[in-house]
Amino acid sequence: MPTSMLLMKEPIQLSSILEPSQAIAFSTLTKIIGTLGPQSRSVETLENLLRAGMSVARFDFSWGDEAYHQETLENLKIAVKNTRRLCAIMLDTVGPELQVVNPSNEPINLTQGDKILLTPDKKVVASSKILPMNYPELSYAIKPGDEIFVGQYLFTGSESTSVWLEVIDANGLDVECMVKNTATLTGTLFTALASQVRIALPTLNDIDKTTLQTWGMRNQIDFVSLSHTRHVNDVRLARSQLSKLGDLYQTQIFAKIENVEGLEHFDEILKEADGIILSRGNLGIDLPAEKVFLFQKTAIQKCNLAGKPAIITRVVDSMVDSPRPTRAEATDVANAVLDGTDGIMLGAETLRGNYPVETITTIRKICGEAENVYNQSLYFKKTIKAVGEPMMHLESIASSAVKAATKVQASVIVVFTSSGRAARLISKYRPTMPVLTVVIPRLTTDHLRWSFTGAFQARQCLIVRGLFPMLADPQNPTDSSTSTNEMILKLALDHGRSIGLIKEKDRIVVCQKLGDSSMVKIVQLD
Repeated sequence: MPTSMLLMKEPIQLSSILEPSQAIAFSTLTKIIGTLGPQSRSVETLENLLRAGMSVARFDFSWGDEAYHQETLENLKIAVKNTRRLCAIMLDTVGPELQVVNPSNEPINLTQGDKILLTPDKKVVASSKILPMNYPELSYAIKPGDEIFVGQYLFTGSESTSVWLEVIDANGLDVECMVKNTATLTGTLFTALASQVRIALPTLNDIDKTTLQTWGMRNQIDFVSLSHTRHVNDVRLARSQLSKLGDLYQTQIFAKIENVEGLEHFDEILKEADGIILSRGNLGIDLPAEKVFLFQKTAIQKCNLAGKPAIITRVVDSMVDSPRPTRAEATDVANAVLDGTDGIMLGAETLRGNYPVETITTIRKICGEAENVYNQSLYFKKTIKAVGEPMMHLESIASSAVKAATKVQASVIVVFTSSGRAARLISKYRPTMPVLTVVIPRLTTDHLRWSFTGAFQARQCLIVRGLFPMLADPQNPTDSSTSTNEMILKLALDHGRSIGLIKEKDRIVVCQKLGDSSMVKIVQLD
């Protein structure tokens, strides 16, 4: 599919740009993932983040202990209850990340042209002359001329507190480098990335496995962000690990593509993963800067055609310290929406930034404007052509529902689903209206106990573009009679009215399964 699929409706009236933005009763179709931390963990702030449009909360375990993140999550649960707004949980693994620890928290001043040593000796105190690193094999993996990026950029979003090092030589396990820019490293933990250097650390390390077994199981996490995914086997091993952990077999895996190795194996990874996160911070170091946009557009197109969510990161770094983004950042966010991204992930902006609520509010407004001018008609035609014929049954129903909703200018599509697959397929065709996703619980057994599925599937819709989930009453999950379906539909429409999706006289497109048949119907409200 050509890169010309960065689509806008035509023609755009320039005079319309001067008109005030239209207030909307619901969040934007594009989903917003916020990373929680020091500046975003109080109940009050979390309530404001949910009201501003955050639908997924990310917990980054590359810093902080389980107790700290648990306290944050407990506050989030209170905020969800107070605001009556759903929020899914994402656990971000550490993975094969190179780290420099500075327990003294003393600033480290580095001057361009100076030499510095990287060492695996953990007893060494970090200074402007030597930095202790967590990877003893680094000296065997690099060669003179390689570049290593060190800084707190994942936490602060500021490149001014980061440094580029050029490898001069290796001396045993130590690596001698030259400082390429004057900088001051501040904080207790720095992340390092060796550009296009293969790091032979496991994608899911022992700490990650322990975290999944304890914190992950205890909190029934909805998503795992698999950091530094490099091969399809990384995803398979993570899924095998989750399958051993009770209900976490339902947890979805989002492969985080952060380096050239992951890019080279992207197609295989996409087939196995439930979604993709394009970590543009690390990709921007491992790839030439002029190539990052091309990978973003190509990867999002591949995700769109596969019907799997695509999430991008590092969008408004300047809002760590400013209440407004730069013009380039605002344009970048809008272009990501026009490219077809499902969600925007915020890192330092909400983790340690001074304006977490303002950041999410700003992102929501930009996404809303981009969605208003998205050329869904052209995208729909190109997607239909790319899928080809004959279509699979469920895909045919999903595309028909979107086409019908567009033709009758429906205010919302209501879809009944148990696994969430039907709703995700509808999202694949990028309807311009919200998709109210009614998840019907299913009764399952592992031969030891019976349980209902549905809660995971409902929350997992919160990361997919345009889906707004609700969980149906599990009392009669196997009853597919007309009266039961009509009752659930009535409850769904009442819910849609209560949250502002549906008004009187609106047309609604309903997609549901009756017995062995699927049906798309149009409902005109009185």
